[in-house]
Amino acid sequence: MHELSVATAIVERAGELARAQGTDTVGEVRVRVGELSGVVPDALDFAFEVARQGTALDGARLVVEHVTAQAYCGPCGEMFPVGMPPFFWCPRCDRPSQELRRGRELEIVAVEPGPPD
Repeated sequence: MHELSVATAIVERAGELARAQGTDTVGEVRVRVGELSGVVPDALDFAFEVARQGTALDGARLVVEHVTAQAYCGPCGEMFPVGMPPFFWCPRCDRPSQELRRGRELEIVAVEPGPPD
């Protein structure tokens, strides 16, 4: 379950960002997770619960924004969802696409401070 190492990295980075904002506690961490990132959101949520214990994020909530994988078709200009498993064939012009525009994201979007001690 590599989500535990991902969750640990999120906890560490969110703690750094909180300290840079001048706070010692974090109330919420918002992350963007792409459909093709290889991260299972439910497993990430569980791993976050474990990784946050004993840190500045001990009471923090993880909010996951799911990003649908989308490809771009150069010949016709269509953006289309590729689904799971991914299918990179344009539904508009019936040609293969080679450009994934969305869906690999795995990033922290925001770190909100927790209540004062």
